[in-house]
Amino acid sequence: QVQLVESGGGLVQAGGSLRLSCAASGTSFSGRSTGWYRQAPGNQRELVAAITSSGSINYADSVKGRFTISRDDAKSTMFLQMNSVKPEDTAVYYCYARLLTIGQFRNYWGQGTQVTVSS
Repeated sequence: QVQLVESGGGLVQAGGSLRLSCAASGTSFSGRSTGWYRQAPGNQRELVAAITSSGSINYADSVKGRFTISRDDAKSTMFLQMNSVKPEDTAVYYCYARLLTIGQFRNYWGQGTQVTVSS
């Protein structure tokens, strides 16, 4: 019933820009904690950016000043604007949301979208 689907990944040159989208169905982001994570081969999944349930926004130090997270709650869509990308940004990017379903808060993840930054 609840599904998160990422899109917008692809190949981009260093210094370029990319915009990722996460579309939610069967739920709403309003008042919930959501964010973007990424995972490169051999690495742990790490937080890139998040919007807390209270509306605060947090960024990993490595992306501050370059990435912007935003949300359109009316359309149940979250975005990650990636500017001035670097090769080290290469990873699979995942959409995350903590949602109330069937009386409990549960963690939901999208399937991931590949971002590859070339030198």
